[in-house]
Amino acid sequence: MCLLPARPVPRPERLTPAAWTRLPEPPRPGRPRLWLARVEDLRGAVAPLADVVLDSGERARAAALHRAEDRDGYRVAHVCLRMLLGAYLGAEPSEVPLVRRPCPVCRAPHGRPDVPGVPLCFSVSRTAGLCLLAFADTAVGADIERLPAPDVVSALTATLHPREAAELAACPPDRRPAAFARVWTRKEAYLKGLGIGLARDLRSDHLGASARGPSRVPGWAIDDVAVGRGCAAAVAVAEQ
Repeated sequence: MCLLPARPVPRPERLTPAAWTRLPEPPRPGRPRLWLARVEDLRGAVAPLADVVLDSGERARAAALHRAEDRDGYRVAHVCLRMLLGAYLGAEPSEVPLVRRPCPVCRAPHGRPDVPGVPLCFSVSRTAGLCLLAFADTAVGADIERLPAPDVVSALTATLHPREAAELAACPPDRRPAAFARVWTRKEAYLKGLGIGLARDLRSDHLGASARGPSRVPGWAIDDVAVGRGCAAAVAVAEQ
């Protein structure tokens, strides 16, 4: 049975170029700072900045994407990230040294994004036309997704925790895509916070499909994020 939300969910601040010119409010302990960027709103402002702000690797990854909307989304997400990091750290956005931490599983450099020596953690996620950015004082993961088609839900439900699969089966068919998106974004946010992503078996952790909120995971605060109709999002923050 899918229930209505029992508590308010975090709402990200709408990101505009004006946010880049002022010092953002820092994240408070246990409470991440969330930003939502709409690609169509920022495409024009980002275009002249991309070649200046992004490093060579970021520019190459953007250029390698086949669809124009994907290239635009990547550039908006990464320019916004660098502009906000520059504002937080008092540095030129192009000079912020973005790296990847070692993966906790294989030790390869594809773990959480990081700025070495800085006590600020962050995560970026993008879906068609939208980018979600999260900043926190401890490890953080964020995910945003468009609601999937019913055939995608059917194909991927078996990859989830057995209790989550049962919860989805109990949902009316018309609510199942939204319930699946809740599960998926909660898992992605948590696994991104851990720094291992989808290398971990999705059946290992129960985050739940309930609209009342995620299941409790020891050591982590996981919340849904309100991003508007047609999408689901979540953020996971390591507890101190």
